[in-house]
Amino acid sequence: MRRREFITLLGGAATAWPLAARAQQPAMPVIGFLAPVATNEGQLRGFHQGLKRAGFVEGENVSILYRSAENEIDRLPALAVDLARRRVAVIVTSGQPAAFAAKNATAMIPVLFAVAEDPVRLGLVASLARPGGNLTGVNIFATELVAKRLVLLRELLPAAARVAVLVDAANKTIAQRTLQEVESAARAMDLQIQVLNASNGREIGAAFGAFERERPDAVFVSIGPLFTDRRVQLATLAVRHMIPMSSGNRQITEVGGLMSYGTNIADAFRQVGDYAGRILKGEKPADLPVVQATKFELVINAETARMFGITVPPSLLALADEVID
Repeated sequence: MRRREFITLLGGAATAWPLAARAQQPAMPVIGFLAPVATNEGQLRGFHQGLKRAGFVEGENVSILYRSAENEIDRLPALAVDLARRRVAVIVTSGQPAAFAAKNATAMIPVLFAVAEDPVRLGLVASLARPGGNLTGVNIFATELVAKRLVLLRELLPAAARVAVLVDAANKTIAQRTLQEVESAARAMDLQIQVLNASNGREIGAAFGAFERERPDAVFVSIGPLFTDRRVQLATLAVRHMIPMSSGNRQITEVGGLMSYGTNIADAFRQVGDYAGRILKGEKPADLPVVQATKFELVINAETARMFGITVPPSLLALADEVID
């Protein structure tokens, strides 16, 4: 072979080798993230921390498709089916409706959930220790903490006799369990309960408008993605009507709510992110026990308390994980 022909052939092979190597590299895995409303910063921060701990960074070695129903719960099944058709590596869900939508959409793709109560009772998994099937995740104990939240509210406002409870009627499971727990705890404390339903921003405004006619001593906000998404509206209305507001989400307290007690959402989604990374590495959801949230936090907004003329008892200040000044 002539020297010039050999060099030309060698040069062509050198060009071809990197192309062949790139063609053989596995495609970047894709995670589908399904939620009733836009995923909030606390969830995302925790989820990315968990993924990173497992060795995955979005945009570097994993891609994430975010899908939000924009508070139209009926859209979740179609969004879940779309993610399943795209054959994502794992579907991460926020809340019960999204978890069931993913469960009904696929029996093959791993599904991770973060739900407000016992997933065995809900029918998502067979058991906590060995979930079976293609689902596992985290129980954030939101509804189980309802009675404790009411006790803390009464400690903050010992003279309170009438409490309005705001629930999202569209999120039926959480609304029903919240009301069951609230009514039982209220009877024990001799509290009168006024139930208000709101499934969008307009209805939240109407609920607070009703306080002009029947003014409660406090408003107790149920957990749920809608109320997290509308937290600024809730805090603004509570201040406008000068009604102390308790919730299960620290993000509401951070923007002006009076007090919150609940699971640390960022930590819960960190655990979900860790599980997502382990599944991407080959572990099966059936072998990953459902995680029981263990990190709870009491957050008090002292600035809001002063605005309302409320003196926070030293006993509550001592219990608080954070006091916002």
